[in-house]
Amino acid sequence: MIAHRGASGYRPEHTLAAYQLAIALGADFIEPDLVSTSDGVLVARHESNIAQTTDVADHPEFAARHATKVIDGIEQTGWFTEDFTFAELRTLRAVERLPELRRTNALYNGDFLVPSLEEILDLAGRFSTPHRKIGVYPETKHPTYFRALGLPLEPALLGALDSRRLNHRGAPIFIQSFEVSNLRALRQITDVPLIQLLKHEGRAADHSLTSYPEMLTAAGLAGIASYADGIGPDKRVVDAALVTEAHALGLQVHPWTFRAENCFLEPAHRSGEANEEYGDLAAEIRTVLDCGVDGIFCDFPDIAAAAINDLVLVREW
Repeated sequence: MIAHRGASGYRPEHTLAAYQLAIALGADFIEPDLVSTSDGVLVARHESNIAQTTDVADHPEFAARHATKVIDGIEQTGWFTEDFTFAELRTLRAVERLPELRRTNALYNGDFLVPSLEEILDLAGRFSTPHRKIGVYPETKHPTYFRALGLPLEPALLGALDSRRLNHRGAPIFIQSFEVSNLRALRQITDVPLIQLLKHEGRAADHSLTSYPEMLTAAGLAGIASYADGIGPDKRVVDAALVTEAHALGLQVHPWTFRAENCFLEPAHRSGEANEEYGDLAAEIRTVLDCGVDGIFCDFPDIAAAAINDLVLVREW
């Protein structure tokens, strides 16, 4: 069970508090999305634009860094990690991305720092035991964009793994990306399992000639198997046929993202009318587990862990 951005259903995403709670709630892996600061430190944010997930707008000393950029073909305005040193970023505090949906999370606004990759790896190490290894499942965000800035993500990521003896196939590590070229490059320099993330539409930002739907075909999956160890598909495209085909090629299947709020659930699993109301997340999870997937990304690790454990008990019985 992969805790998506930590226990992000209960704490502001990508904070040490969210990761630590995820571990307490039964997560096998904690998932940091990685972006770079101006001095090359990898930090956990879902994107480099930190306007929505930090209190940067409340810091007049950084007002002049407000900017508009085009990242992966999309224009956006805000403040960006690549324009801050790590020391500057540490003067900010994390805030809840979805305060209208997750009002309790917003009560923690201002309590937590933006963590570095090193801190996250060390947290997982501290909570690991001989009988339970806590894995880390980093995603390289906008790798082509950062490479063009002279801030490639991959050397810093592998360096952090090397320094903790985690850069090998037996380590509790997966590296994931929506792009293709950086995974192909990583395959040449690391044995850590690699996961190709797949959306239900569009194509990779590194201008892959193949669209995501094409990558989900038999030929596309065979191509992925030449450099990756698994796929992370949008949950909407997962069925038993896809899982069977992926497994036949030696690919694991880790769909994303499972969330409890009605607005994120399939209609059959919603409860009531309000977007923020919880529906039957466990039932939605059971649907994909019945397809034979190998893992799932979830914002609510306790609900996911319980659903997985129930399935194991049923199969053992």
